[in-house]
Amino acid sequence: MSDSATGGGIGSGGGDGTRAVRAGLPEPVKYEPTLPGPVFAAHFHLPGEATGPYKYGRDENPTWTHLERAIGELEAPGQDGVETLVFASGMAAISSVLFSQLRAGDAAVLPDDGYQVLPLVREQLEAYGIEVRTAPTGGDAQLDLLDGAKLLWLETPSNPGLDVCDVRRLAEAAHARGALVAVDNTLASPLGQRPLELGADFAVASGTKQLTGHGDVLLGYVAGTDAAAMAAVRRWRKVVGAIPGPMEAWLAHRSIATLQLRVDRQNATALILAKALRERTDVTGLRYPGLPDDPSYKIASQQMRRYGCVVSFTLPTRTRAERFLDALRLVDDATSFGGVRSTAERRGRWGGDAVPEGFVRLSVGAEDPEDLVADVLRALDESAR
Repeated sequence: MSDSATGGGIGSGGGDGTRAVRAGLPEPVKYEPTLPGPVFAAHFHLPGEATGPYKYGRDENPTWTHLERAIGELEAPGQDGVETLVFASGMAAISSVLFSQLRAGDAAVLPDDGYQVLPLVREQLEAYGIEVRTAPTGGDAQLDLLDGAKLLWLETPSNPGLDVCDVRRLAEAAHARGALVAVDNTLASPLGQRPLELGADFAVASGTKQLTGHGDVLLGYVAGTDAAAMAAVRRWRKVVGAIPGPMEAWLAHRSIATLQLRVDRQNATALILAKALRERTDVTGLRYPGLPDDPSYKIASQQMRRYGCVVSFTLPTRTRAERFLDALRLVDDATSFGGVRSTAERRGRWGGDAVPEGFVRLSVGAEDPEDLVADVLRALDESAR
């Protein structure tokens, strides 16, 4: 963590709830708020030599500093030398790693079942003369493509298929071949998985999702352990200007205080819902890493502390899936996930994901478990008529 991001954290001690409510807070100052309000500033007073931490609004902002410290404390509690940078969106964060670390002639290994924008990223990388190799997340299939690669990109659990790969195994293999390792930690969240502790060089995520959890903020971040690599990420952010607004950063930091409460409720309900869906004969392809009979359960249990809030499954037809979504009352038909209000969508409507037409990605919110499960089962029954 950079010197400018030191403050009143609790280090490696304490539980997740304690860490979440205290993360990133500055040392208390009499008559000042516990969490300072957003700092709206394009520039700062700079008399004499510009040696202080804040010079221009595209480079640094005190509100970012508090948030970056908070995220760093969640991603790598008690770990020295970790730097965190926040961005305007998850895709800005993803792009910052890929385009700051790779050059023409380099090779990158990406998942072929990851976030649907990755194919667009691949096109841009290839346009810059970068070789892109892809393999599925499951079965650690990317392992076979590492020779000569500069960067390995993992997404685990994958979105939307919920496959899981062995981060530690892949990171060790990549490092042995001289490659950097980045893990998209969006679906797991820092309370579900800590990629840096598993050997990754970068933990990258969309803070839009479960981290902030209210569906009202676009945000991304990168946390990393390699000072030179993170300096390149910082430089990319400066050059491109992919920075969050101070209000968004402040809202994100405020929302992190309830992260453990939200995550535990959502994870517990997701498992209850998955078990209920497992009993349905009209539901196929059910995936949730927390189910003991899920293909990802063994590896997920070794490296994840919580299994996430997303459940995926397939209904027989596109029409059936759309009827099901229309029949839901407590679940919004929306494309994001991780929020306090449950959401679901027929993922195939966007294209770009290799999923059946009846594939549904459902994100569990903070509703009462019995209410949510009853709503989903009722909608399944109504859509079958």
